[in-house]
Amino acid sequence: MPEGHTLHRLARLHQRRYAGKPVSVTSPQGRFAAAASLVDGRKLVRAEAHGKHLFHVYGPDAIVHVHLGLIGTFTESPLPVLLPIGQVRMRMVGETHWTDLRGPTQCDVLNKDEVAAIRKRLGPDPLRRDAVPDLAYERILRSKKSLAELLMDQKILAGVGNVYRAEVLFRHNVNPTLVGNKVSRELWDTIWDDLVVLMKDGVKVGQINTVRREHMPKAMGRAPRVDRHGGEVYVYRRAGEPCLVCGTEVMTAELAGRNLFWCPGCQP
Repeated sequence: MPEGHTLHRLARLHQRRYAGKPVSVTSPQGRFAAAASLVDGRKLVRAEAHGKHLFHVYGPDAIVHVHLGLIGTFTESPLPVLLPIGQVRMRMVGETHWTDLRGPTQCDVLNKDEVAAIRKRLGPDPLRRDAVPDLAYERILRSKKSLAELLMDQKILAGVGNVYRAEVLFRHNVNPTLVGNKVSRELWDTIWDDLVVLMKDGVKVGQINTVRREHMPKAMGRAPRVDRHGGEVYVYRRAGEPCLVCGTEVMTAELAGRNLFWCPGCQP
């Protein structure tokens, strides 16, 4: 599932290409046809993201809400428009580009109150200027669940997924089993600040990089990581491999239905 930086990156792209101008919105697949007709030909006011949710705002009464889920994807192309390939849920056509959406978990048109209700259910997003990290910390302190599980709870912290969760815990030598109500204010502030930096970089470059300069392939004389997710990471999907810092074998286990990765040496 795409993490929050991907949705913010898409929001910025769609803002740049479509905002301030009328947009043709259709549903070649047909499943979104009735809703698409509500915004077709209207001016896109802005595109924004909160966590893993994307919002195309056409007005207070018409906001296209998209959650990509596990298999949803956007494809971006310059004009001219070509015939649809596959099951295209939503197609946007502007003055210079067109965008196809396939396979989202959610794609619907909401009003501002319905969007506000979605955002109220979400925790603060490290990539939003209006984020209040204290809200997440208050919820963490009330919980006896592990910090590793809490960081993935979108009601506590919006936009963080499995990669950022594993990597930020490693970067600060935090054992994944640390219980929420034992997390110090100092540790939480450090984790939040690091997530802001890491996720902003993810928006900028389009992939997740969490490895510090001294542990990059060139500095260590090692081969670059080969993985469809791209980027250099410390522990995510590196189970059985030696830790880049201490050499201990990276471990993995299932936690709340997701694979957790950590280094027993660096995260005792």
